[in-house]
Amino acid sequence: QVQLVESGGGLIQAGGSLRLSCAASGRTASLVAMAWFRQAPGKERLFLARIIWSGGRTYYADSVKGRFTISRDNAKNTVYLQMSSLKPEDTAVYYCKGDSEGGSAYWGQGTQVTVFS
Repeated sequence: QVQLVESGGGLIQAGGSLRLSCAASGRTASLVAMAWFRQAPGKERLFLARIIWSGGRTYYADSVKGRFTISRDNAKNTVYLQMSSLKPEDTAVYYCKGDSEGGSAYWGQGTQVTVFS
């Protein structure tokens, strides 16, 4: 099992920046990739970015490309999402997801990001 804990969310003015963290614990050696998703009220959960644990290759949704950056710290088993030029429409609960080599998926509890204008 893998446990994921997100942090770093909060209230921020439009145009600002925020960095989210996702700390993994447990069987972290089984993880092959980590990703960030978000879910706004009444809407489906959407993919934002993904990073391959070994090698660090990254993938982004078009909607956040150029504004959001995913990165990892292997030593800390932590993945980050640096968000800049935030807009009110970025308001959502942000979730971290871990994919294991065995095909299992693990989710964190989410962290709320609220962008006000």
